[in-house]
This record gives sequence, structure tokens and C-alpha cells, in this order.
Amino acid sequence: MLTRLDRIERGIEALQKSQLKTDRQLAKTDAQLAKTDAQLAKTDIQQAKTDAQLALLIAQQKEGEIQLAETKRILSGIGINLGDVAEDFFGNTLQEKKMLGDIQFDAVALQLKAHKGKVQDEFDIVMYNGHAIGLVEVKHKVHPSDIEKLVSAKLPNFRKLFPQYADFDFYLGIAGMSIPNTAADLAEKAGLAVLRQKGDVLLMNTNLKAF
Repeated sequence: MLTRLDRIERGIEALQKSQLKTDRQLAKTDAQLAKTDAQLAKTDIQQAKTDAQLALLIAQQKEGEIQLAETKRILSGIGINLGDVAEDFFGNTLQEKKMLGDIQFDAVALQLKAHKGKVQDEFDIVMYNGHAIGLVEVKHKVHPSDIEKLVSAKLPNFRKLFPQYADFDFYLGIAGMSIPNTAADLAEKAGLAVLRQKGDVLLMNTNLKAF
């Protein structure tokens, strides 16, 4: 029969075994937590690396956008300057000679702007005499669409803006420092004057038609 002392010793032994089991479980848990912490630390490092790479990509993108905007600004300036050079050459030459094809004009106006109702337009070169008007559109490089626009938009707009010339004959010209053969052929077949620069000389056909 167990004495009271035996029961106490057995209770202490059971408690010690339970504590040992608990300590082992706690040690296992601590090891798992340490492993988790290590994984989290590794994840944090990877996230920091990813954030740094993303920040670099954003910075490079912004730098690229700035460079693209600057390139567009420069090209736009070049385009404006080239257009000004073309307008100066053809405008000054026509003001001096006042000829479109074989038609003589009395006066030449440059960059004529007009607005009437909903119609607003600007005409690069306008030539006048007592019975005819000459409209010349100037481009650095002429495209077929420029010819179409001159005939289908510029001419009707001029007639609307200046109805006092309704009974006049209209002669059209397209001028450019660079005119591809396809555009030049299209213009001549349509009866337009094709104005080109060769050195300091203005070259122009004479087979114009009245519009």
C-alpha cells in the first residue's frame, strides 16, 4: 500500500515528465518560430530588392519620358524652322516675280488669315490681279494629302471668306523644298503649279488650269 510520501514522489515524477514534454514542445515551437523569422527576414530582403528594382524601373521610365519629350520638342522646332525657310524662299521669290505658271499677277500677300462665321483659315501665299487669284500652299516636304487639302479645303474656304472674288479664276500651286515625283505628278495632272527650289532658282511648270 502506497504511503503518502510515495504518492507525492510519484506526483512529482509525473510533473517532471510533463514539464520535460512541455519543454521539448516549447523548444520545437521556438525552432519553428526561428525558422519562420528567418524566412520572413529573407522575404523582407527579397521585397526590398524588388522595391529597389521597381524604383529603378520607374526612374528609368521617367527619364525616358523626359528624353522623349525633349526629342519631340527639338524635332518640332526643326520642323517649324524648316517650314519658315520654305515659306521665306517661295514667298520672297513670288513677291519679286509675281508669276504663277505663265500668269502674271499684280500683288502678292503672305500668310493671309481670315475668319468668317465658323470658317477660319490661313493661306501661305495669295496672288492677285484684276481677274484671277493664285493660291499657293507651302510645305517643306509635299505629300499627296497636301494637294488634296489645297483643292478640297483651302480653295472652298477662300471662296467663302472672300466672296468678292466669286467671279475670278483661281489658280493653285503647291510649293516645297522636297516634292516626291508621285506628289508632283499628281499635282500637275490636277492642273496645279508645282514650285521647287533648285539652288537660288524657282522651278515651276506652266500647264495650269483654272478652278
